[in-house]
Amino acid sequence: MITNGFTYFAVLCALCGSLLAAQKYIKNKYVQKFFGLLPPIVLVYLIGMILCTINFWDLAETKPAYSALKNNILYAMIFLMLLRCDIRKMVKLGPKMIIGFFTGSITIMIGFIVTFIVMKDALGSDAWKAMGALCGSWIGGSGNMATLQEIFNVGEVDYAYALVVDSIDYSIWVMFLLWATRFAPMFNKWTKADTSRLDEVSTHLGAEMKEQKREITFVSLMVLIGTSLLVSAIGQNIGALLNESMGFLDKATWCVLFITALGLICALTPFGKIAGTAELSNVFLYSVVALLASRANFMELNDAPMWILAGFMILAIHCVLFVILAKLLKMDLFTCGVSSLANIGGVASAPILAGTYSGSLVPVGVLMALFGTVFGTYLGMITGYIMKFLT
Repeated sequence: MITNGFTYFAVLCALCGSLLAAQKYIKNKYVQKFFGLLPPIVLVYLIGMILCTINFWDLAETKPAYSALKNNILYAMIFLMLLRCDIRKMVKLGPKMIIGFFTGSITIMIGFIVTFIVMKDALGSDAWKAMGALCGSWIGGSGNMATLQEIFNVGEVDYAYALVVDSIDYSIWVMFLLWATRFAPMFNKWTKADTSRLDEVSTHLGAEMKEQKREITFVSLMVLIGTSLLVSAIGQNIGALLNESMGFLDKATWCVLFITALGLICALTPFGKIAGTAELSNVFLYSVVALLASRANFMELNDAPMWILAGFMILAIHCVLFVILAKLLKMDLFTCGVSSLANIGGVASAPILAGTYSGSLVPVGVLMALFGTVFGTYLGMITGYIMKFLT
């Protein structure tokens, strides 16, 4: 069992590197078909969960390393990915993504209400409190969940159940959405989605990046690594300061707002054209995915099985309704996937999913996730009180 934090992170990085190398250098057609079905980023998540489940590393001993690395790398990754984006072109997406986000929110609310009606006898009549708090988390984030725990006076046991669901079901959902990206062309054809504007923006930005591509050098990498990590550190300090002085948004939200603004501003300057942003941001992307997976234990499926089942039922209803509405509204899979994860995953994972489609679209994931932080508490309250009425 690994107890050293550095060894723990080294194993995760080696896992990412070995899977990417296998995909690139093993030319066997069956191996390539396998990676076509399960891309490296999905395998990183899956294998990371398996290693966590078999106690390959000690969760308590490696927690300091995880806590020190995950958010720091995540914020640095967001900044680097934003350097490739010109916000002046992103605004051309119009209201489409906002509609997608609230479609996700409404289908999640319906999922909670229907699941509560079906399973309230198994979960208990007071389950609406914990489910309302969880709904706030799955539309916003952990801060919304903590706020609703206080508002609804959720008991400690029920709150623990909600946390288990939030961990296990969310982990499976992230893995599913990462896996589903390969079906985007088929899904878009079925829904008759007009992705011309999305494709136009993404293609145009990609073409600009190729035209402006420069040789990656030692200097460019050091500048990008140093700047992105410094931005991550400053952003977290500013987030804490603004949270203390203003209070109406949590530290993480203020931090993301600051880094997003700084990244989008820098993208309009020569700094945004430094070589290596795409490559280094992908290194950080895989590192964050591996770290997230390393804390998801399959054995927790044995804890509160009815609650975990309820969580999967909520996700199933959300998925089915979203697919139906995607067909009616002619939404593409990028819009559906990132909208869903902006609700359920928030700023920790929506930019990651957006980045797997195109690094130039990361701002969409970031900004959509911030919608959840603002509305999560209110929509969670509405859902909770509707469930209370139905007890």
